[in-house]
Amino acid sequence: MRRTVTKMGLAVLCAGALCTSGALSACGTYKPVEAAADQTAAADSQDRADGGDGQAAADSGDGQAAADNGQADGNTQPTPESSRNEAELTTAKPPEFDEVDETVYVKTADGTPVNVRSSCNKQNNSNVVTTAAVGAELKRTGISEEWSRIVMDGQVYYVATAFLTTEVPETTAASNSANVEAGEVKLDSSWKYADFSKINSGAAKLYRSEADSRKNKTICVNAGHGTSGGSSVKTQCHPDGTPKVTGGTTSAGATSAVAVSGGMTFSDGTPEAKVTLAMALKLKDKLLANGYDVLMIRESDDVQLDNIARTVIANNTSDCHIALHWDSTTNNKGAFYMSVPSNQSYRNMEPVKSHWEQHNALGASLVAGLKSAGVKIFSNGAMEMDLTQTSFSTIPSVDIELGDKASDHSSATLDTLADGLLTGINQYFGY
Repeated sequence: MRRTVTKMGLAVLCAGALCTSGALSACGTYKPVEAAADQTAAADSQDRADGGDGQAAADSGDGQAAADNGQADGNTQPTPESSRNEAELTTAKPPEFDEVDETVYVKTADGTPVNVRSSCNKQNNSNVVTTAAVGAELKRTGISEEWSRIVMDGQVYYVATAFLTTEVPETTAASNSANVEAGEVKLDSSWKYADFSKINSGAAKLYRSEADSRKNKTICVNAGHGTSGGSSVKTQCHPDGTPKVTGGTTSAGATSAVAVSGGMTFSDGTPEAKVTLAMALKLKDKLLANGYDVLMIRESDDVQLDNIARTVIANNTSDCHIALHWDSTTNNKGAFYMSVPSNQSYRNMEPVKSHWEQHNALGASLVAGLKSAGVKIFSNGAMEMDLTQTSFSTIPSVDIELGDKASDHSSATLDTLADGLLTGINQYFGY
């Protein structure tokens, strides 16, 4: 089972050279691999952050997914993801490790994830066993120029030496909400991207944890949908005015989309918005009990905040933004997150360019947490989608689809989902 180990930040991925043969103590078992000369360019063009559950069995569903504004078009299946950091390392001969016994920490120049693998082979992600974040603390028992051998829970794994350091990381910066008072939080017109919002008379609410051990992190919990009149108003899809690059309720090529969609209806007749609210309230209680502060986008059937307003409020008050949804398909296909599309023009657009790897790392951690709680995962746990939320987010931000129309949404199931999400959040922030 794939786990995620994080500390003080993002989710640890192993990057580095391809190895050709050797015993487990030398670098696991693997087949000889020759790296293509243009490996780095190919990986950069793939450019999706490594994450999700790459070993999950493909679902028999049709591959559609509901975006924040509706259902995705087509039958495209998600593909395994690869960290940019991995592409930057060259191939090498099987490593010979110098024996060491030391504590090391994950460190990357851009704060992006790296993989922990069962062997020194990055031909694909089949040997990725976990993810960890910048600042994650690891036990190193062997070191070579390209690979480090580490021990976690009594198991031997491998991480690229380039992304490890013996220097203790600096203390994590204060929460994004440190200067925000608890209580109602309204959209501030001076905040970046606030002027793109069309529905913003409502207010979110910030709660401070009273737990003995506070984490000084604020989680934005966004119960999807639930804005009366939201589907009759349109907002700009991208801050630069470019068209959408994937389909959905609003098709690819459109430059504006509904401000907040009404959501689907479950097979038993329950509106999605009611279930996302019930889910948000459960998650809020668990987060507060575990030391997290919580920004609740809505706590009632209606809040007059469109998707842009919700995102901008989260950008300025929270350390991550999690939007809760269920897909509009009908085959109970499982949970997954909406990953950032593998489209170069989209990923070169700000603020996506500066944050897409964080979005995907957060999504991968949430899926890993859900899987650890026994939740069914769709395919590899990720599906590409161009969302308004993603397009305007300046903090780690993800739409997590917790099932679909046919999924059970009883109180007990929501408790299980909340436990899985809490685990994923802990993994992402390193607790």
